[in-house]
Amino acid sequence: MKILLGVSGGIAAYKAADLVRRLRDHGAEVRVVMTASAQAFISSLTLQALSGNPVHTEVLDEAAEAAMGHIELARWADLVLVAPATANTMARIAHGLADDLLTTLVLATTAPLAVAPAMNQQMWQAAATQANLTTLRARGVWILGPGEGSQACGEVGPGRMLEPAEIALRACSLLASGVLSGRRIVVTAGPTREAIDPVRYITNHSSGKMGYAVARAARELGANVTLVSGPTSLPEPAGVARITVQSAADMHATVMANVAGADIFIAAAAVADYAPATVADAKIKKNAEDIRLELQRNPDILADVARQDNAPFTVGFAAETNDVRNNALAKLKRKGLDMIAANQVGEGKGFDVDENMLTVYWNDGHRQLGPDDKLQVARDLMALVVERTAPA
Repeated sequence: MKILLGVSGGIAAYKAADLVRRLRDHGAEVRVVMTASAQAFISSLTLQALSGNPVHTEVLDEAAEAAMGHIELARWADLVLVAPATANTMARIAHGLADDLLTTLVLATTAPLAVAPAMNQQMWQAAATQANLTTLRARGVWILGPGEGSQACGEVGPGRMLEPAEIALRACSLLASGVLSGRRIVVTAGPTREAIDPVRYITNHSSGKMGYAVARAARELGANVTLVSGPTSLPEPAGVARITVQSAADMHATVMANVAGADIFIAAAAVADYAPATVADAKIKKNAEDIRLELQRNPDILADVARQDNAPFTVGFAAETNDVRNNALAKLKRKGLDMIAANQVGEGKGFDVDENMLTVYWNDGHRQLGPDDKLQVARDLMALVVERTAPA
């Protein structure tokens, strides 16, 4: 895989040396493009020595074919990775400027583009930066980070560039489009509806956005994906086989019929724990002051899959309103899962919003994903699943 690394002029530019090394450790061939400002923070000679290739700084390159080095590099790259991506660089890319070699390359390439933001926390949170971020995401640009923590300016908050090891892992995962080729994944998504009568039902606030994003991310990695979806208004992800169900019992039956032989099962659906014991044949009339519903427990889809002989690698979700960590770990152990993705819900978090943050737990570790848009979090989750299912 061929990665063109664009280094822009922020203090995090010094980390580009480690990033080049880690990309090469993943088997990537790396070429480096530096902005003029980046050269004030780290020398081109350092990156040339680490990459094993000349570093490019000028649009017109006399050594290149027809002196058009930017076209040659644009055609060469399988991925363009900008790290660090300063607020200024992100703004120029978002607005289609081509005023130096790096931004010219971004316009000239057909390769995927990923950026790793790095800036002061106030600059990251500025309305202009967030608007540029929205523009880049809408164009399909992969946003890697940023992280949170102490910054060179002495402030603490979001905007810190992710560590080179994490950027390298994510960037190389983007190129491993066939890393799950030939593997079957079953994903559940959305709410369930438990009928009270022909008109009314019990449900929850799940929109299905997270599960649909997971299905899309798995398909991007080459998997054969079956999406078992509760009722939503979301379009079917391209290349994904969707089966629509209504109730928890329907979802249980459909999952069990499709999970045999699957390599991975990801239960992102918000399945109702209980359903009315009986369903009225006709609409219940408003004759009494109150009515009482007897509820019975629904089958546990996640536990039933995990306890199968030759069970797939099983990932659960835990949407919690309090004590997220302990509740998630208890569910992980109780149901015999391989991983569980936990998040806080309620008060504008989790359900029916476009962003999410997950803490993923397994028996001897954990990792935080996000906060980010749900597709990016889903891609990060699938990269982690790939990592955890790789042969030892």
